[in-house]
Amino acid sequence: MLNDTINSAFNKLKNYCEKEKYKGYDPYDGLTSEMIYRNKLIKENKIIKLIWIQFFKKSPVNFRKVVGIKKEYNAKGLAIFLSSYCKLYEQDHSIEYLEKINHLTEELMLLKTDGYAGYCWGYNFDWQSKAFFLPKGTPTIVTSSFIANSILDAYDITKEERLLKISRSTCDFILNNLNKLEETTTSFSLSYSPIDKSIVFNASMLGAKLLARIYSLTSEIHLKEKAKKLIEFCCNHQNENGSWYYGKQKHHKWIDNFHTGYMIECLADYITYTKDNQYEEQLNRGFDFYINNFFTKKGIVKYYYNKTYPIDMHAVAQLTITLSKVKKIAQYQDLIETVFLWSIKNMQSKKGYFYYQKNKFYKNKISYIRWTQSWMFYSLTIYLNHMYNISNKKKYHENMV
Repeated sequence: MLNDTINSAFNKLKNYCEKEKYKGYDPYDGLTSEMIYRNKLIKENKIIKLIWIQFFKKSPVNFRKVVGIKKEYNAKGLAIFLSSYCKLYEQDHSIEYLEKINHLTEELMLLKTDGYAGYCWGYNFDWQSKAFFLPKGTPTIVTSSFIANSILDAYDITKEERLLKISRSTCDFILNNLNKLEETTTSFSLSYSPIDKSIVFNASMLGAKLLARIYSLTSEIHLKEKAKKLIEFCCNHQNENGSWYYGKQKHHKWIDNFHTGYMIECLADYITYTKDNQYEEQLNRGFDFYINNFFTKKGIVKYYYNKTYPIDMHAVAQLTITLSKVKKIAQYQDLIETVFLWSIKNMQSKKGYFYYQKNKFYKNKISYIRWTQSWMFYSLTIYLNHMYNISNKKKYHENMV
């Protein structure tokens, strides 16, 4: 009965995303409004741009059509869908899934940003943060790492050498086009993009993960060495309780759910790909903090470690992803199912998509294709893969008897 509920929720989500053709809105897409480019005051004022983005992000009413914001592809969202279909293909080698893998891979090729040392990607919108402004398409280490890893997932299935070469070239972007920060003989950090000098810990971790994964396929020692230095930098900035702040700047001193999850999964993957066990203690401390601080017994997932709201579906999705990387899905299966059942009951619409957030007094029911749908799609495929493998093992043992 439980699996039927989760399977049904996944199929509803899958049907919705495929019907939408993986295009949609994003919490941060406010600056794609046609009004922005007609209004010089908004376009050139940092504070107004920040307010404009935050208005669209936090408003439970979707005004995007009114101001000319359209549903579009988001490269990172497509990458997460691509990784999801690769997971589904592991269960069922169907032509449908293989066609999805090939289609999404080719769409990602069309969305790359030219002019850099290797394949790289940015967002489909201008983005203003407190620290810097990124024009549409500006490649970042986060987006590029996610996409290169998804292409490697496709490579694992298709064995097309060009896919390995594409992801390998993203390492050149990371090492040649991003700014090295606070470099010593044993460690350094990387900037978020080629045009800023912000230190965001999960960004460097994601870069390290890709370098380590490529090393595991090509045996290029210098990639492993660079990955280790990035890991060393981030582990040196781990807090005593096992957590990490989002970044080093004063305005980055928060600890949230899914970025903590990123840190754990990247560290786990680095250890897996390089066989370097030096950082297992940091991994264990990070995981203990994560699992003990972001979840309630009722299945509610907290955005921040020290307060419940907003309940965000991106954070919900991160749970199975993190657990899969530390190989603890079976150990925490009850928690996963409690979280999923609460989320399906409280946060899934009749159309199949999941709402963005639940605040204390209201829900934001807007559908965001990258932030929410792609992540929940991926998270559910990981759970379904786990249940599929359990079922196959059970059948194997029954046949042996």
